[in-house]
Amino acid sequence: MRISKSQTEKNRRLVIQTAVDLMTSQGFEGTTMKQIARAAELGDATIYKYFPSKEKLVLAYFEQAATDALAQIGKTKGLASFTLQERMQLLIDALLEQFLADREFVALAHKLVAGAPLLLMGDELPGKQVLKQAFAEMLEQAESKGEIAACGFQPSLAALLADGVYAITAYWLRDESDEFANTTQMVDLSLNLLVLTLHSGIINKALDLGGFLLRSQLTRLLRDGNGLLDLLKLARMGLSGVGK
Repeated sequence: MRISKSQTEKNRRLVIQTAVDLMTSQGFEGTTMKQIARAAELGDATIYKYFPSKEKLVLAYFEQAATDALAQIGKTKGLASFTLQERMQLLIDALLEQFLADREFVALAHKLVAGAPLLLMGDELPGKQVLKQAFAEMLEQAESKGEIAACGFQPSLAALLADGVYAITAYWLRDESDEFANTTQMVDLSLNLLVLTLHSGIINKALDLGGFLLRSQLTRLLRDGNGLLDLLKLARMGLSGVGK
């Protein structure tokens, strides 16, 4: 029997949440597709119509979280009047809010992704395409409003920002400060620094050349956390005087 599109989406979400619950309690290796199917009250073979493997199921969690975060911020009143920094902050906050209830699973899944270096540097990074498109639209709107200097590298920057969300998640997973205050401060400082840099126009020619290095070093800094907040504060102080 053919099921409706809404029922298909409902089943898909059920499978993902069931997998999250089982993998959180049993681990990735200790959970089978058959167990997930039966816990979700689906046929053993039916689950493969939704996801061909456990790995794809884990990736789908992040894609769903990114999609849900965007839907959530889309309901924000007065969103059209928000600045670029406010829009990016809103998206990151909404995504981390999605992750919070499943933080243990996110940590488990993050280790799996971190163990695949080629995945980290490609467009297959979980949820990357959804985030990349969202950041591209934010940058285009900011440029049209004159918030940032005209630039021809929006696709590269949008991809870099999407990678940055993955790095921020890594930092957040290691953050033991009260109510993740360090993560909040780090995101605020880094976004403010980014907007100042874009407004000044000083990276128009440098991003494509240095994008790979910047992304890899940012990921390392966010993973380690050593001195990152001080570094961001120093950089913001330097850029605050540019163009004055």
